[in-house]
Amino acid sequence: MSASRAGTTGAVRMMRSLFFFLVLALVQSWAAAQDFEFHPPPSPADPTVPAVMRDLAERILPVYQEDNPERYLANLSALQLAAGNYTAADASRQSLRDRRRAADSGRPAARSAVLDIYAHARAIEAASRVPFAQAFAQAFREALSRLGDQDAYVMTGWLGTAPAAFQDPLQKAFDQRRAKGRIDLADAMDLIQTYVSFDAYRNFGPLLGALIAEDNRRRYTTEEDVRIDAPHGVKLAAVVVRPKSAAKALPALLEYTVYAGQNYAREAAAHGYVGVVAYAPGRGGSSGRLVPYQHDGDDARAVIEWIARQPWSDGRVGMYGGSYSGFTQWAAAKHLPPALKALATSAGGIAPGIDVPDEGNIFRNYAYRWSLYVTNTVDEKTYSNDAVWRALDQAWYASGTRYRDFGRLYGKPSPLFLRWLNHPSYDRFWQKTVPYREQFAKIGIPVLSTTGYYAGGEAGALYYFTQHNRYDPHADHTLLIGPYDDGLMERASAPVLRGLQVDSVANVDLRELRYQWFDHVLKGAAKPALLQDRVNYEVMGANEWRHAPSLEGMANGTLKFYLDAAPVGASHRLAQRKSSSTTFVGQTVDLADRSDANWTPPSEIFGESISTRSGTTFVSEPLPKPMELNGLLSGRFDFTVNKMDVDLNIAMYELLPSGEYVQLFEPYAFRASYAKDRVHRHLLRAGERQELAFKSERLMSRRLQAGSRVVMVLGVNKRPDQEINYGTGNDVSDDSIADAKAPVKIRWYSDSYIEVPVQR
Repeated sequence: MSASRAGTTGAVRMMRSLFFFLVLALVQSWAAAQDFEFHPPPSPADPTVPAVMRDLAERILPVYQEDNPERYLANLSALQLAAGNYTAADASRQSLRDRRRAADSGRPAARSAVLDIYAHARAIEAASRVPFAQAFAQAFREALSRLGDQDAYVMTGWLGTAPAAFQDPLQKAFDQRRAKGRIDLADAMDLIQTYVSFDAYRNFGPLLGALIAEDNRRRYTTEEDVRIDAPHGVKLAAVVVRPKSAAKALPALLEYTVYAGQNYAREAAAHGYVGVVAYAPGRGGSSGRLVPYQHDGDDARAVIEWIARQPWSDGRVGMYGGSYSGFTQWAAAKHLPPALKALATSAGGIAPGIDVPDEGNIFRNYAYRWSLYVTNTVDEKTYSNDAVWRALDQAWYASGTRYRDFGRLYGKPSPLFLRWLNHPSYDRFWQKTVPYREQFAKIGIPVLSTTGYYAGGEAGALYYFTQHNRYDPHADHTLLIGPYDDGLMERASAPVLRGLQVDSVANVDLRELRYQWFDHVLKGAAKPALLQDRVNYEVMGANEWRHAPSLEGMANGTLKFYLDAAPVGASHRLAQRKSSSTTFVGQTVDLADRSDANWTPPSEIFGESISTRSGTTFVSEPLPKPMELNGLLSGRFDFTVNKMDVDLNIAMYELLPSGEYVQLFEPYAFRASYAKDRVHRHLLRAGERQELAFKSERLMSRRLQAGSRVVMVLGVNKRPDQEINYGTGNDVSDDSIADAKAPVKIRWYSDSYIEVPVQR
């Protein structure tokens, strides 16, 4: 070929390539700017929805382009599913899996794997002309047969999501676009993805129950109604789930609970353990009558000893769970059963007499409701009806009757609740339920406690952690805490918690972390990287996990803020220098005023306002630079009060330069007469100037922005859902509104201060 001819051919090829790329660029540019006529159906249930969405998908398909290959294939398959091109959708999903295979090692890397099964089922239905139910069963079995027990458990959990979880977002998407008449490409793709998920779950949802049960029978040996002899002549009901793939005896993971519907035994088996769930007397089919907190340690010990004798057991038992199941772990550990080798509590695990039925020595109305439930006096439906109990709270509050008469208003006095009221201090009644003082030194097994800055069980978690380490400085006790509440302890974390945007590093699957820790303790696996030291905490606002050897080690200094009377708008000053003159801030709270019976505490952690009800607000100067607060708030109040006792409430916030507030921890309430000693009551001296030292039982960790302010609301605790302390010095539960008499009057002198732990 001559040089001139070669040059001509090269030029032609270059022109063709240039033309191709110009066309491609024009198509991409046009597609990005394109919008489409779209008129949403009235609801996802409307019979026109499939046709409307098919029409939209068919108009987008010829112009859809995307630079990111994975996003392109994911969106392309969704368009093909909506358009009814099932064979093409299945091929696109396969291409997407091929791209991901090197990174995910064949595991179901994301919830989108559900659409792999659905697309394949639709392709089988189209190619083989069989009913969808038959096609889906084939696709389901093919997919799960390739997975191990753990991955199959995750997959069935994703598949089992209720269709309603997708219906509401689709309805919202329709409503947002109803008045516009058109939709741009980006919004259209979001809508298509939402619709395809809804359509998939709506179609295969009714088929799942039988298929999952079939797969479980293939994988596990399940004993649903095991009976275990326990002390006091009762027989405890238990569920035992064992993986069929096990070639030898396994360690067992036990949850001992009062909640009949709670069962993670199969999840434990999916992770390579024998899963056991045992129910307390009177619950879940167990015989006898439950007396909460009194015999659980003995009963749980009996279950542990029974497990250790079984042929499928290797003689080692770990306990797990939150709430009451967290308490039963410590109750069992108090008896030192040899087979008990590890504890993993979530949401802290309640500590009777510390955070239930009272916290800060203030009784909570919820304890009455719960006492009726666990003694089978009310059923599950009634127990779960918040409106019923809110009305009871308001009726009691408005009536001003004694706290001991709380149950009479409902018509069902609770002997159990009244028994608890007879023990307002941390006396022997409560001390006997879990390890106490030197008994903690004998708990020589590894412990993992996970809790949150906004978790109700945090006080219990910190009590166990501090006492265990106090009496055994070498205790193998690991604490993990982050921006979580009780609801997040037993499920994967959420990106938004009660209005607060959660740092991305805090989005941890806490249940999965628990199994990784058990694998470390019981199977010799590597310790989870997140658990590097005794205290592992997420610094909110910094998007960073930190690790310390103790709670005190979270900070390397403290910062004092004095309660200065200088006005800051409607608030007062939190000053870093003590005033040279003796001044005070006056506070008056009328405990007899019940005009606020309908008040409910705000639930939001992040917002434009805060509650200052029955409180006085103190505000710092803007911070000149970022500052980290890590640890427990403490302080000393210099004050006079006209009562023999008072219940106080402290809430702390970051006031952002934008004017929005971030709550630093769940508000801390405590009875002043027990601030020094939770076992013995020390009454105040009415009318005399005195000091009161306190230390919060709520951790905080947050990096405050430059320009932010520290805000404290110091209040008298007066709520419809909690016991009210009228300050007489008598048994608080025996007093009524008649004992309120003069309003509470407090003078907070300028020598008063709070100390915040800081990382400099």
